[in-house]
Amino acid sequence: MLLTDPIRAATSLVITVCLLLPVQSAWPQGPQDAKTMEYRAKATFLANFPYFVEWPGEAFSSVQAPLLICVDGEFSFGPMLAETTGSVSLHGRRIEVRWVRKEEELRACHILFVSRSEAKRYGIVLGLVRGASILTVGETPDFLANGGAVSFSLQQGALQFEVNLGAADDAHLKISSKMLALAKHVLNPTKAAQN
Repeated sequence: MLLTDPIRAATSLVITVCLLLPVQSAWPQGPQDAKTMEYRAKATFLANFPYFVEWPGEAFSSVQAPLLICVDGEFSFGPMLAETTGSVSLHGRRIEVRWVRKEEELRACHILFVSRSEAKRYGIVLGLVRGASILTVGETPDFLANGGAVSFSLQQGALQFEVNLGAADDAHLKISSKMLALAKHVLNPTKAAQN
């Protein structure tokens, strides 16, 4: 997608800068404050991922259907994510946050955040969404090895992410080269990325 409209170009730049924001070590250092800043950074990343991923048309039930960011497991930063996406739309679609209560709800998602509390269930959860156009996002080192597409990590005070292009390709998703350039590590880098 080429950004020919100046407003869209400026928006893209702002989103890119937001994704680059680290969880600063200069922020308040109390354990609660550090956790709050980590949660805020994760919420910002999740809220901005839709701007860098292209879903196939059949991933949505209609042209007005919302883009669903779903959460599976314990999710301490859910309120921040819901607040961040509350008034946001992408190509005319609202972005909604949902907490998954039943396994059959998983395949309705467009982005599925799988909390570290579900680490023992990665195989089950990722198996249930295999082949669906869902960007799976986790927060433990072994999430990508289990077939997830994106994994967060906190290193030296900065929130970073890694991308598994094989998992994204299996989900029929195209991840922007801008997002891949921001990733700490990209698995299967020989796969083509689309702007």
